[in-house]
Amino acid sequence: MTVTVGGGLPGGQYDVTVVGAGVVGSAVARELARLPLRIALVDAADDVGEGTSKANTAILHTGFDAVPGSLESRLVREGQRLLSAYAVESGIPVEPLGALLVAWDEEQRAALPGLADKAVRNGYHAARIALPEEVRAREPELGPGVLGALDVPGESVICPWTTTLAYATQAARAGVDLHLSCRVLGVASGDAHTLATSRGPLRTRYLVNAAGLYADEIDRLLGHADFTVTPRRGQLIVFDEFARGLVRHILLPVPGALGKGVLVSPTVYGKVMLGPTAEELDDKTDTGSTAAGLAMLREKGRRILPALLDEEVTAVYAGLRAATGDEDYAIRSHPAQRYVTVGGIRSTGLTASMAIAVHVVELLADSGLPVAGARDLEPVRMPNLGEAFPRPYRDAELIARDPEYGRIVCHCERVTRGEIRDALAATVPPGSPDGLRRRTRARGGRCQGFHCGAAVRALFEEARR
Repeated sequence: MTVTVGGGLPGGQYDVTVVGAGVVGSAVARELARLPLRIALVDAADDVGEGTSKANTAILHTGFDAVPGSLESRLVREGQRLLSAYAVESGIPVEPLGALLVAWDEEQRAALPGLADKAVRNGYHAARIALPEEVRAREPELGPGVLGALDVPGESVICPWTTTLAYATQAARAGVDLHLSCRVLGVASGDAHTLATSRGPLRTRYLVNAAGLYADEIDRLLGHADFTVTPRRGQLIVFDEFARGLVRHILLPVPGALGKGVLVSPTVYGKVMLGPTAEELDDKTDTGSTAAGLAMLREKGRRILPALLDEEVTAVYAGLRAATGDEDYAIRSHPAQRYVTVGGIRSTGLTASMAIAVHVVELLADSGLPVAGARDLEPVRMPNLGEAFPRPYRDAELIARDPEYGRIVCHCERVTRGEIRDALAATVPPGSPDGLRRRTRARGGRCQGFHCGAAVRALFEEARR
């Protein structure tokens, strides 16, 4: 088990290297860890899940509205089944709230039967149309003018941070080398691929490109120009836990050309989320929020759930989705090069991640990768970040055994010294205080670290020393 964040890279040759330690790349590395091979997972950032994976809508999808017959449709359906089981095994918080796809005008209401039929063609048979009276009874705080909804009971909310971290942790414990702060600058291919990285050369027999927003650029280093990633910014507003009682389901709009549109959704952390926007950009680093974007979200939110706008805002953030202009994933195998591209993985990538990983290993096997001798991995059990599940500050027996779990550092999110200590000493430790927040929720509450920030940073810096 090796996790490195600086210095030169180990010598020798890897059997497979995965570029990109987001939720998909980490899932692929985890699946490869089952094989008796030498595997590397590299990422330009100082932590796993630092790109698109950390700033999405955190929904475990059924795939009811995917393009029927597409690769995405199959992998989302399979991935939902795999991740649901894995979450239970690994302690990843999931809440099966169900979704209501709400129609607000005649055009949207007329689209509901087609969406229900689409769900059936995607293998999801539980969706049904709900009349306005039922929708209003189930969501009494909805704004005026509801004309009906498509009820999708299988949709859930999940913790995206813990999911990526669980994959990477399990992979690392199984022997995968995780190299962070390791940007790929060039690729020379022959009998093996030699990656020029910011930390020196890395040789690998097979290569998987799961670089998210930069997957098209890595693809071009291998001589391919099959797709172009256009970053699509999604701004979101997070409302404080006092807003949680206003909404019982994931409230989805009827989807448009740029995606699923603006939703209102509870989170596993006890908050309520409004968003995202869908803005096509040129800059793959522009995760800033804008006054115009937030104003648009508030306008949409006021129609969906008017009382939400009276609640306190906990946070505002933005993520970039790897849009390609195509309606399907850009997963391509190049057997002669021993190379697989995993591109164009949009908001469903979290749900599909485990199925994508299985599919990628199958493609590698078809390219000659030996896959005999696969083993089961030792299970992992992740710290719980969800409000619907027991947390340390409320566990008297745990506190009796270790008083550090009773010493709260972040009072907004009720995060204890014990949890921070554990995260800092974990298999894949955080690379920054923000990484620590994604592992513990510390500094993620209504004061955004105003009261606990200094104490949290001191613990972080002490651990780094």
